[in-house]
Order: sequence, then C-alpha cells, then structure tokens
Amino acid sequence: DYWRLQPNQQWAMKVLLGEGFERQLLVDLGQAARIYPLLWEGLETDRPVGLLLDMDAAVDFLQESAWVLESAGFKVVVPSWWTAAGRRRLKLRLNARQGQTSNDKSKTYFSLSNIVEYEYELALGDDTITKKEWQQLVRAKTPMVQIRGQWVVLDPSKIEEMRTLLEQQPQQTSLLGFMRISAEQGDAVDVQCDRNSALGEMMAQLNNPSQIDITEDPDEFCGSLRNYQKRGLAWVRYLERLGLNGCLADDMGLGKTIQVIARLVQEREPDADTAAAGHGPTLEPTLLICPTSVIGNWYHELAKFAPLLRATIHHGPQRVKDTDAFGELCAEQDVVITSFSLARRDRQLLQTVDWHRLVLDEAQNIKNPQAAQTKAINQIAAPHRLALTGTPIENRLMDLWSIFHFLNPGYLGNQKQFKEQFEAPIQREQDPRQSQVLRQLVEPFILRRVKTDQRIIQDLPDKVEQKLFCNLTKEQASLYAATVKDVMQQIQAADGIKRKGIMLATLLKLKQICNHPRQFLQDESEFAPSRSHKLMRLTEMAAEVIEEGESLLVFSQFTEIGAALEQYFRQACHYNTYYLHGGTSRKRREKMITEFQQAQTPPSVFILSLKAGGVGITLTKANHVFHFDRWWNPAVEDQATDRAFRIGQQKKVFVHKFVAVGTLEERIDEMIEDKKKLAGAIVGSDESWLTELDNESFKQLITLNQRAVL
Repeated sequence: DYWRLQPNQQWAMKVLLGEGFERQLLVDLGQAARIYPLLWEGLETDRPVGLLLDMDAAVDFLQESAWVLESAGFKVVVPSWWTAAGRRRLKLRLNARQGQTSNDKSKTYFSLSNIVEYEYELALGDDTITKKEWQQLVRAKTPMVQIRGQWVVLDPSKIEEMRTLLEQQPQQTSLLGFMRISAEQGDAVDVQCDRNSALGEMMAQLNNPSQIDITEDPDEFCGSLRNYQKRGLAWVRYLERLGLNGCLADDMGLGKTIQVIARLVQEREPDADTAAAGHGPTLEPTLLICPTSVIGNWYHELAKFAPLLRATIHHGPQRVKDTDAFGELCAEQDVVITSFSLARRDRQLLQTVDWHRLVLDEAQNIKNPQAAQTKAINQIAAPHRLALTGTPIENRLMDLWSIFHFLNPGYLGNQKQFKEQFEAPIQREQDPRQSQVLRQLVEPFILRRVKTDQRIIQDLPDKVEQKLFCNLTKEQASLYAATVKDVMQQIQAADGIKRKGIMLATLLKLKQICNHPRQFLQDESEFAPSRSHKLMRLTEMAAEVIEEGESLLVFSQFTEIGAALEQYFRQACHYNTYYLHGGTSRKRREKMITEFQQAQTPPSVFILSLKAGGVGITLTKANHVFHFDRWWNPAVEDQATDRAFRIGQQKKVFVHKFVAVGTLEERIDEMIEDKKKLAGAIVGSDESWLTELDNESFKQLITLNQRAVL
C-alpha cells in the first residue's frame, strides 16, 4: 500500500517513520519472499504494489502459505469469507422424515417397525444449492468457484463423494440404519430432522437422555429410587418402547439391580393404554443370566423390592430339564434366573421358551464373540435385551462389539468390518476421527453414570450400604448339612452350660463353612473361588474396584480367613495387599497404615480382623468396605466401617455385607433387621444371645434351606 500513495504522502510517512523506513520495508518483503517465492514477481518493479495469482495459486496461498507467513511474524489479511467466522462451507445436508407407519396404535413413539426416508441436498451455509448450480460445480475445472457472490473451495474427491450420494435418492432405511448413517457422516453432513416430528424428538432424546421425561417409582415397587435411578428407569423404558436395546453401565454401587427390578414391576402396571382394563399387561417371563455368585442376590432382591413378581432359579442338578415341564414352569413365572454356564449347557432348553426380555448381568462375560457361551446366549430370542456392566470395554474394542452384537445385531457391522473400521484404526493408530464416530454410534445405547459425577454424588447419601446374598457350593452345602445333623443329636442330650457351649461351637462352625470349606476343614487345602461363592463374588467386585483406581477394606472376625485372603489377593490377583490382625506389632501396624494412606500408593486391598481393625485407625483412602462374614452386631460393624467413613474421606463410601442364602446367616440377618421380632431387645456384642433359643427354634435357625445350594 505504501507505493500506492501520492509522493507527498510517501514523504510524510518517511518523516514520521524515518528515512530508513522504505529500505526496511523492502528488506522485510525480501524476507517474506524467501518464504513465499512468488512475491519476487511483485518486487521486480520500482512500485511493488502487488501481484496477480491464478486460481490454483490463490487457493494454495489461502490454504498453506498465508499461515506460514503469519507464523513467521508477518501480518496477513485474508478475505472475511475465508475466515472461520465468515466461511460458509459447501456441504451435504441429510433431511430425514418418518416413512411408512406401522400398525402401532401409539402416536407418540417411533419404533423399529417404521421406516426412515431420507435424501441429500447440497447447501452453502443455510442456503440450499439448486440443481443448476450443482451442475455448474460438477463441471467446474477450477479448485475454487464463486456461488451467489461467494467464493467456495472445491475438493474434487469430496465433489465425487457428494455426487454419488446425491444420485442415490430418495432412500429408505431402518431406524438403526439411520442412526448409523447419522453417526458416520460426522461433520461432513448436516443431519436434520423436524424436531416436532416423532423422528426428530426421538433423535434428540436418544442423544441427550436428560430430555427423556423422568419416571416415578412404580406403585408396587417396595423401595425408593434416587433421582438418577428414576432417570435410568425412564431410559430403559424409552429404549424398549422404541424397540431398541441398551447397556446400563453404571458404576458398581449405584444400583443397576434395583433399576432393572423397578422396570420389571413398572411394565406390569396399568398405563394410559391399559388403565381402562384395570390391570397391567400379561407378559412372557424375563430370562436373567448372571454369574453363579450373584444368583442368590438377584433372587433375594426380587423378593425384597418386588414381592409380587414370581421368580424362580434354574440351576443345580435338580433343575427342570424336560422341555414341556420347563415350558409350564416358565409360564407361571415373571423372572427366571440362571447362570452363564447353564446358558451354554441348557441352550436348547432355553431356546424353547418365548421370552419377553433377556437380561445379562455382568455382560462382560460375553466379551469373547467366539466363545460357545456367547454364541449360545445370542441364539436365545427375545424382543427386548438389556446388558448390565460397569466395564463395557475390559481389554479391547471387540468386547464392545460383542455386547452390541447381543443388543442390536448388525448395528456395528460384522466382526471383520468392525475390526477394519474401528478396532485397528483406534487401537493401533489412535485415529481420533474413528474414535469420534464410534463414540457417536454407541452413546445413545449406553447409559453410564460414575460415582465421581457431581450430579450423582449430590443424589447419594454419604454411605451406601448393600447386602450381597451368595449361595453355597455343593461342597459347602454337604458340610453344612452334616454339621447340623450332628449337632442336633448332641443338643437333645445336653443342657445348661454344656448345651450353650455346643450351640456356640456350632454357630462358629457354620459361619466357617459359609466362608470357605478350607476354614472349616483346617486342612490348608486350595483357597479357590470355585469352592465358595462368597470368595468368588468378592474377587469379582474387588477387581472392579481396583480397575476404577480405588481401594478397599475387607473385614473378617477370623484370622485364618484374613491370612488366606491376604495370600490370595497378593499372589493370585497381584494386588498391593495389607493385613492387620491382633498379632500385628505396633510398629508394623503404623507402617502399613501410613503406606496405605499415601497418595502415590497404587489401589490397594487392606484386610483387617474385625477386633484389631475395628477402632482407632483411619483408612480414608478406601471407599469400599466389605464385611466378608458378619459379626451380627450392627454397632460393631459400623465401627469397622467408620475406618473409611470418617473425617478426611473425600468420596462416597460403599459398604458391602455378605450373607449366605438359606443358612443361619440369612436368618440372623432377618432377625436383626426385623425390629418387631427383636421387640426392642438389645443384641449383644457376640452370639451368646442366640443360645437362649429353645431346641426347635435353634434347629429352625441353623437348618439348611434348599435355596442355599447351587
């Protein structure tokens, strides 16, 4: 611009900036020309006011050289329409609408029986490009053209992609197909749906579950859902009414189980469509597949929160195996509970029933798509499917594919397609584009809430307690039954102090059996999870806690169990482990506590005997507390829990109490919880209060219930 000025104006600038100004300007332009050599052409004159560029050179300058010059310290001015704020990109717009209607009488919900019709159109910003303008673009041989007074850069490969899509319309697809198209197009295509239409409302709510109307507690649900649990219930209900299947992936301790139970109750209650009939719909049973270690817990929780639901366990050697008898049994049930191993072994039997829903608890058990267990489960037909897991991806992305293949087959393509499109680019090359596409694909079908989310934390009490009901293994059951038979013969012939001594010794033996056969037998045999469902479940939950980067405390009143757990977690699971008991020296005790509490220490397992670790120490690094066996005194257990739940604790504390189903542990737990049965009595600090029971009451207390065995 300096050389465009009149002579008197140039003189004024020289006076203002100094005689060396013109020379310095030429030097600076020469330096710029070294970066962008085409500037030399403009400098080959006594008045270097500019140079003309052809279309290719102009595009190259705007896309590359301008930013190089600016990075070198030169001020570069580009047209406003080229800047991010002013640019109107040429892109495709996908307009979608609901196609043919289904026979569904509901006018408010879109479903898989509907077809999505969609077509592409070309747009510049918010303006639609006409067919005539599009033909001009296709015929253009230059990298930049002017449309409606605005320059637009053309990428030949993109133009070809656009032409292919534009020539393939109008098109139709399923709801899942449309969701896949929407996610895969990303920023290249604007996906537009009328927000006032069923399709537009559905897409908005699937992409933002907070827009789904919250669901209140079902009338027949015997409990109280927290706000985030009500939202989870609403989300499951919404997906099912759309004909879609999802994965409830809440953190451990946030209540996935009761959200599912609430849904089972809710769907059997009258709604707007069935209220006139005065009763809820009649539904086929739900098949619940879970790890063997939690079968008892599911059965007990169903009885507690939904006593009106009819539930049965399909497990063990006495289970029904005849096809007709099994069909009759299932027809009388609302929920049938079985294990992953039996889902494979009894796959033909399970396939004979028309299930309403198939629920997988700990769905990471089907992460291997080639496993016979996974294949068997995928062959069980049900219109609704629900996966529960806190770890949808345990080791690799194929874990996620396997769960989604169970939920919505074909949505993520077949294994080969998924591996080529997502697994290889993301895991090997860390491709951010494909990571984002996969995220957009799966987000509508995964509801994940974590304990660190402030919105969840505000809705949780400071301490969340839950009981974990575990069944006995065959070995445990046989030892338990033999012990009960022997002791009842002894009690009949004893009285006074001797009788009380026999009763106390029996309680001790039965508690040992409920923990692990090795503790009762005192034979130093294998301390394996396969011999005790308590240990199996503790192993599973400890792995989840450690995976989340958190630490845990495990309390037991038996030093032999503490020692076995310490060795097991350290050697078999390779966790950083500590063990505190009555024989621990003061110096060793303080050293362990200090090490455990240090911020840089990895997630750890701290095992404590109830008496030695129940008072006087602070272990706030842990926010999960497990009571492996029960002291049967709430005050003593609370004191132990307070090692983690005390001043200095920055997280919510989750307390897990193990109870062996069908044994004295379950019955005593019921006695403690039932204030009417206790009639205000004060439970002592040990089991001595139980010795006041008469022989028949004691027999009822310790007799093995058939529900105990799996």
